[in-house]
Amino acid sequence: MKTKIANPKTALLLEAGLNVLHFESVEWLDTIAFWKDEVKFFYKILSEKESSEKNNSDYHRMLKTLDKIHLDLFDDLEHSIIEHEKLLSKIEQGHKGVSDYEYREKHRHIYARMDTFTNDFKNFKRVVFQYIKGL
Repeated sequence: MKTKIANPKTALLLEAGLNVLHFESVEWLDTIAFWKDEVKFFYKILSEKESSEKNNSDYHRMLKTLDKIHLDLFDDLEHSIIEHEKLLSKIEQGHKGVSDYEYREKHRHIYARMDTFTNDFKNFKRVVFQYIKGL
């Protein structure tokens, strides 16, 4: 039987104060901003090789993946985090109908998305680096 080992950092963070969760959200936004810069850099490098790689399917797949990462994933993640921070603001202002539990559950969900995307993006970068080294 396979058992999934929970990430202890996640469990600890979700029990932390809202200020700690807010700090992590700010870190996520900084990370996404850095990733956007990386994608621009990769796109620039790969675009410079475009004329010699017109018939290379790996090359075209990487460019399409870069577009998808930039347009869909980054923007969607960033939007989710900003909305998440707005929920925190409502909690701090004492708005009715919002709860600490709701915020923590949303935070857990975003944490999982960031973790998955971080791993996927690292793998994508390895592919790009290998491709560029082979040029």
